[in-house]
Amino acid sequence: MHPSHRPATGQQRRIREYVGSADAYAMFNLLTGPQLLERVEALLPNHRERLFPPTETLSLFLAQALSADGSCQQVVNDAMVKRVIAGMKPGSTDTGGYCKARARLPTSLVSTLARDVGEILVKGAPSWWHWRGRPVRLVDGTTVSLPDTQENQAAFPQPSSQQPGLGFPICRVAGLLCLGSGALLDAAMGPCEGKGSDEQSLLRDMLDSLQSGDVLLGDALYASYFLLWDLIRGGVDALFEQHGGRKRSTDFSKGEKLGARDHLIVLSKPKQKPDWMSQYEYDQAPATLKVRELHAGGKILVTTFLCPKETPKNVLKALFRQRWNVELDLRTIKTTLGMEHLRCKTPEMAIKELWVYLLAYNLIRLLMAQAALLADQIPRQLSFKHTVQIWIAWQQRAGGGHDAVLINALLVLIAEPRVGLRPGRIEPRARKRRPKPFPLLTKPRQQAREEVRRNGHPNKQR
Repeated sequence: MHPSHRPATGQQRRIREYVGSADAYAMFNLLTGPQLLERVEALLPNHRERLFPPTETLSLFLAQALSADGSCQQVVNDAMVKRVIAGMKPGSTDTGGYCKARARLPTSLVSTLARDVGEILVKGAPSWWHWRGRPVRLVDGTTVSLPDTQENQAAFPQPSSQQPGLGFPICRVAGLLCLGSGALLDAAMGPCEGKGSDEQSLLRDMLDSLQSGDVLLGDALYASYFLLWDLIRGGVDALFEQHGGRKRSTDFSKGEKLGARDHLIVLSKPKQKPDWMSQYEYDQAPATLKVRELHAGGKILVTTFLCPKETPKNVLKALFRQRWNVELDLRTIKTTLGMEHLRCKTPEMAIKELWVYLLAYNLIRLLMAQAALLADQIPRQLSFKHTVQIWIAWQQRAGGGHDAVLINALLVLIAEPRVGLRPGRIEPRARKRRPKPFPLLTKPRQQAREEVRRNGHPNKQR
């Protein structure tokens, strides 16, 4: 019987059987115990004791990322209430001290922790979470908006199509994620316009996170000659949608025919060296590259899996359909955790805030992986939002205790609901709920305020 069809009582017995094991506690304690704080301390520079020491500050920053409110004031209020309940002398509810403490946290500390947790997750993933025993990595990009400050605009300019004062700084984020566990292995950030701002450039900054034997899935932005060569020489197989420009010229009557609309082709090295590449690297790249093109699922795919017997067309089609999971993962980070609109007003703090969200995401994924492993499930059949809700309730009411009975109950609750596996799901990119009938802001806010002050509010536009 497939694991997803086993009775709930069997899953609960399995959780009770393994919840006391060393491995289970090792993963769980990373979330609740001293292990995470010890890793933080090892990465911290020298510091003096304050109301908000670094470990407490990071803990509050993570709570802020998981909070529905998301404000500094709410986090500080919660911290002071807990001090009062614990019989400690409360500090001020002014947010200044906490904001200064956040600024002192090294960004490298948060990013290293996020990557470390992702590495723990993928190393602990059993082989049956993988595709044919091989780890599959997903790559995709998205954008987040920042507060409209001069510093943010200088580092992450708003789209050139928008007039000054009417847009928001936009940061492009590319992520490398694990298909089996949902963990984020690495991320890269940059502006949305200008040299090096495309997703492929950001991916090149993350190639060291890929290991020989991995399989990389991506959309049509990644099927370039030099990226394919980088992956091949690193022992990484790739499956991408064909680039739009080349898709129009694809001719399956040419090349080495493998089957219906399936062939091998030879790509020639571009004659012009890219700006990001050194002359030495360009000279080292081969003159030609053999890849496979196939038409499957209404798309033209390009891949380094050259043998049709080892990887038939229908197998590659099924694998590429799972690329959709990266869209869901990015939506989870932006919508469920609230990363779509950042709050920090300087580029340095905005990047740090991004990494805090990604660390929070990986910690929740770690908890989901533990529950899935003990319940004999795959993590993608568990609900991320449900896990966040359970975790917040656990922290608030159980105090994050380490009692085996409570941990047992927590893992049972996380593993209970099932999310349907919906490959190839299609949803319209449209909103059903109508916005309020206010006109768009078409001039800088300060200028609009002055006009309202002089002339009053204009009539509502119908």
